[in-house]
Amino acid sequence: MENKMKKLIALFATTAVASGSAMGAIALSGTASVSYDDNGSAASATTYDADLVMTGTAGATTYTQSMDIDGGTTRTVGVTGSSLSTTIGPITVTADMYDEDDAATVSTTGGLIADSGDNRSVTVSLDAPIGDATIGLDDSGDVTVSGTFSGVTVSHTVQDGADTTTGSASIAGMDITLSNDAGATEWTIGTTVAGTAVTVGSDKSVSATFGVTGNTVVVSHTAERASASSTTSTKYATSQKDAYTTIAVSRDLTSGAALSATYNTFDSSLTLKASVAF
Repeated sequence: MENKMKKLIALFATTAVASGSAMGAIALSGTASVSYDDNGSAASATTYDADLVMTGTAGATTYTQSMDIDGGTTRTVGVTGSSLSTTIGPITVTADMYDEDDAATVSTTGGLIADSGDNRSVTVSLDAPIGDATIGLDDSGDVTVSGTFSGVTVSHTVQDGADTTTGSASIAGMDITLSNDAGATEWTIGTTVAGTAVTVGSDKSVSATFGVTGNTVVVSHTAERASASSTTSTKYATSQKDAYTTIAVSRDLTSGAALSATYNTFDSSLTLKASVAF
């Protein structure tokens, strides 16, 4: 009887240690919010959102799953991302296991009319001894070379159809980003002046962020969007939209929650939002 008790105690102890180790390798994070929008002259609306991210780690292998858990009107939990990554010496293998529906949810901004198909992928990256460069190859044949050289971060992808290049750098107190996709170039320049962070973009957008008596104020201007016909049968045309400005005031509370109020000149609407992140 005594031997049996010892075996049971050892078994429970081993189980407890194993369970503790498994739970110690799992991290949870997420956000939740509720918003009230008076919608200007239209009917007001209250919206809810809750998202959860689970990250499991075992040695050099990480699995991440993200979910939209508020349920919405369908009362269902929806997966929004699923990926597995592992490192073997200088090689990193990443599997994007979630086949998202990338069809546009609106028909006015030039997005895809229908889902483009299975966009799951496997990418193999090699931290090659070529300066600070990393070379990546995915299962579709796209090759990406990225790295930081003399303070400038650059990434170039050679792919079927059109290559893409992105770059960023901090020069003389300015943060500069640049991207070129199939010949179309976009850029942003950001700097801080007298405690105000200002960012301007190639699309004529301007934003300013500053603090006022414990509150964070963000003023953003979005330029007029011109109408454009679709250049392919797989995408919607782009509709014209007038320029507008938003003014958002937010404050973090000692309870851990955050409150914000946003005014939008496009429809003269005011949105009040309470949120928490963990």
